Amino acid sequence: MSSSYFITGTDTEIGKTWCTLALIQYFKNQGLRVAGMKPIASGCDCTKAGFRNSDAKQILEFSNLNVPYDWSNPYAFEPPIAPHLAADQVGKVIDLEKIIDKYHRLTALADVVVIEGVGGWRVPINTTQSLKDLVLAMNVPVILVVGLRLGCINHALLSAETIVNDGCQLVGWMANPIDPHFNAQGSIDTLLKLLKVPLLAQLPYLPSQQISKLADAIVLHVEFISPLGG
Repeated sequence: MSSSYFITGTDTEIGKTWCTLALIQYFKNQGLRVAGMKPIASGCDCTKAGFRNSDAKQILEFSNLNVPYDWSNPYAFEPPIAPHLAADQVGKVIDLEKIIDKYHRLTALADVVVIEGVGGWRVPINTTQSLKDLVLAMNVPVILVVGLRLGCINHALLSAETIVNDGCQLVGWMANPIDPHFNAQGSIDTLLKLLKVPLLAQLPYLPSQQISKLADAIVLHVEFISPLGG
């Protein structure tokens, strides 16, 4: 059986993809078979093979399993807007069952599946459901990426509270500096006191993507690297 982790963030553009890639690399470093998934992506490029998302492509390439693109990214939309709006523009509806089917195909092959969300926690995916419904359907624990900038304490606490109140399991958070001019240590210290889950990584600020360095900053408990099921 495989372990799975859903990566969400305090907002959009706060480094979820880099953190997802870092976690994939971390688990690969443990000798595990790792699959990455970005179930829903907007802002995709039109290619001969179909719509492709740059983040989803990286996630697939970093995985050490050879699987079809649409297993990793079942829904890819061209408009660079919220996914439910992008789907509506092209006359589609995001169906959780399609995503769950691809997810189960990955879990059948992998020791670990790392799943990147889209936007923040409460992004709608259709007229009645949001990311929380996807996570509940997958029955996977959540890791919160906190983008370290002004306002991050409030965003982190609200996100963490909502994740738990939605009935999902928050298992840890990652501190990701996105503003080189922001003195983040005070915010980190505050969140260490107020968040009820462990800090899994205090990442360095890197002006370019260096995933191996980010992976080296991750410190997980033993249960994170043993197949748990779910």
